[in-house]
Amino acid sequence: MAITAADVMKLRKMTSAGMMDCKKALEEAAGDFNKAMDIIREKGKLVAAKRADRETSEGAVKTRVEGGRGVIVCLGCETDFVSRNADFQNLAEAIADVAIAQFPADIEGLKACKMADGYTVEQAVEAQTGKTGEKHVLVAYAVVEAPFVAQYVHKINGKLGALVGFNKSISESLAKGIVMQVASMNPVAISAEDCPKEVLDNELQVAIQKTKEEQVQKAVDAALKKAGINPAHVDSEDHIESNTAKGWLTPEQAQQAREIIKKVSEEKAANLPEQMIQNIANGRVQKFLKEQTLVEQDYQMSDEKISVKAALAAEDKEAAVVAFKRISLND
Repeated sequence: MAITAADVMKLRKMTSAGMMDCKKALEEAAGDFNKAMDIIREKGKLVAAKRADRETSEGAVKTRVEGGRGVIVCLGCETDFVSRNADFQNLAEAIADVAIAQFPADIEGLKACKMADGYTVEQAVEAQTGKTGEKHVLVAYAVVEAPFVAQYVHKINGKLGALVGFNKSISESLAKGIVMQVASMNPVAISAEDCPKEVLDNELQVAIQKTKEEQVQKAVDAALKKAGINPAHVDSEDHIESNTAKGWLTPEQAQQAREIIKKVSEEKAANLPEQMIQNIANGRVQKFLKEQTLVEQDYQMSDEKISVKAALAAEDKEAAVVAFKRISLND
């Protein structure tokens, strides 16, 4: 059966595959369009399998909001060149349209959603992989349901976006400012109360360890200064050897510094006041919560030094953030 240019164009419209790929698929399928579509899909799977270990640090983030529902989708690829291609961007837009229309709960559900051409989302991504010869992957997907949802995608690179859900409608300018805050400041939680326990536990342990190390170092530095040795010259074994070679330390001072560091470190570490350490560490955790939880952060869109919580209260005392999602290919 002769394959016409019209047949090739028809298959191209159905699959978005390249002209030569469409022609080869039709020839292999003896003009059967359904078989040709399967051939193109299988090619996409083969290419995807071969490039499974490739990085997908480029791509596009898309958002959609309808009523009290919002979705955020990230389609990834290997290179900026492909991510800027119209076919890639159109696919990302189409996936976002499917996501808001069908509103699946998770990324696996989104992959199984049917698109307008009959492909599932997963098959459409595989087909795009086969078309470009470059790995494509659905990197992330998230939803927000709330009485009022705001959306934002960074316009310069399109690789960063966010959704924020509010308990009620607020002004467009404030909603935009807060969703941009989420995108730029990447908070760990809405507030201290809903910060994940594992995050708090980890921060406390890090704070305790850092506080202990600082207290030991203070004692060591004081002992070194008392002995007439500059702590900056002996803060590592490499520095001790280097500064001895330069004549900044005598061999005797170098050895004395080693002995002081060992003795004082061991003694101080064994006699640290636990309550003081705990108090300092707790203070560090509180600082972390102020800097890393959304409502306590300084509101970036205000000329005044106020928190996001204060900015909300200034407009409507009952308004509150109830959910947010953020996706970035840059993190």
